[in-house]
Amino acid sequence: MTDISRRAFLATTALGAGLTGLTPAAAAEDDLTDLVDAHVHVWTPDTAAWPLAEGATKADMQPPSFTAEELLATCRPHGVSRVVLIQMSFYGTDNRYMLDCIHRHAPAFSGVAIIDHEKPDVAGEMKALKERGVRGFRLYADRKHAQAWSDSAGMKAMWECGADENLAMCLLADPDALPAIAAQVARYPTTPVVIDHFARLGMKGGLESPEGRADLQRLVTLADHEQVNVKVSAYYALGAKRPPYDDLAPMIRTLRDAYGSKRLMWATDCPYQLDRGPAGEEHSYAASLSLVRDRLDFLSREERLDVLRNTARRVFFDGAA
Repeated sequence: MTDISRRAFLATTALGAGLTGLTPAAAAEDDLTDLVDAHVHVWTPDTAAWPLAEGATKADMQPPSFTAEELLATCRPHGVSRVVLIQMSFYGTDNRYMLDCIHRHAPAFSGVAIIDHEKPDVAGEMKALKERGVRGFRLYADRKHAQAWSDSAGMKAMWECGADENLAMCLLADPDALPAIAAQVARYPTTPVVIDHFARLGMKGGLESPEGRADLQRLVTLADHEQVNVKVSAYYALGAKRPPYDDLAPMIRTLRDAYGSKRLMWATDCPYQLDRGPAGEEHSYAASLSLVRDRLDFLSREERLDVLRNTARRVFFDGAA
């Protein structure tokens, strides 16, 4: 059986058999500390000092404030000491607030920036941002955009610089973009890649539908490219969208089997993970962390440490201890 066939089988059987791998408080005896949250957005209500991009308004800022200080007060009681800041869309390509947070709270943060790949000297801008704590660059990867990457000189420069400087291409991907992403990854086999939020599989439900299984298999197939990592994140938006998020366990197990724990990283997507759900569900920081830390009995302690700390350290903190 080929690797791809084996992974297809695993993807199908794990979901089809309803394998949950859940055991409440399975990791309660483990002292898992110094963890890394690999995906958080921050912003400030001070739009005079940190103006919004053209077209964005204060009404877009929900909640109105989620500063670096509010973030640290939220995550540190849970043993999370480092966080990857993802540039917020309503700041556009003005990364200054994120960079200021990285500077003021070193070494707690690293960053994923947004830049305009159509501008001259894209590689020069990437290298300058690396000097200020950026370790990745966010790309919006719907099918239309991903299919256009092969014809873009700016994208070529970004992916080549990513390979040269060990800077990750961080993809906010839609499931239907995965084939185009696979083609791009094959073109740049040494460029680090991170797929955000399981490629948003299950955002519209239907993880066990034929379409959901096919999408999962596309994500599984990407594991053949060793530079690809996946964020185990944004539970509030996926599947049943209800804590304790047990319905996501089969997908996580399938991805662990395909990628191994050393290419999976946990993240909350705060502050959105802190929102109350449409039916009054109490999404929370603790609920997000608990799924990997306490409930997935198919993960060994070493694998939990990979997902909760080591993978994100390697990709976004240069392997720092």
